[in-house]
Amino acid sequence: MVDFEMMENKDGANKDGVLSIPVRAGKRTYFFDVKVTRNDEYYLTITESKKRFSNEQGKFTYEKHKLFLYKEDFEKFNNAFADAIKFIETGEKPDMTKYSFERDNQDKNSDVNFEDLDAKE
Repeated sequence: MVDFEMMENKDGANKDGVLSIPVRAGKRTYFFDVKVTRNDEYYLTITESKKRFSNEQGKFTYEKHKLFLYKEDFEKFNNAFADAIKFIETGEKPDMTKYSFERDNQDKNSDVNFEDLDAKE
């Protein structure tokens, strides 16, 4: 069972942003945090937090991985997420042509090499 709850203070905001929704799932907790930029634009951070025992420190620590999503990417992210879940549940492969892109259409500030991402695993 996934436990949803909103962690707010008396003015409706959490300490780091506008809203925080933790999702506890086994040994992991996912945090969906709505934050605001200096230009008053909302964005979402998704954080995976795993409790680990550190032999070096002799105590438990939390390993965190964070993903930042901005409004202009919500629809694309949501569509890909839904297609991935649908594939897991039904085995039906999505139309991958809607996810193909040319180098010219990429974010000009992006220097991500997807082959490098797999090399770490």
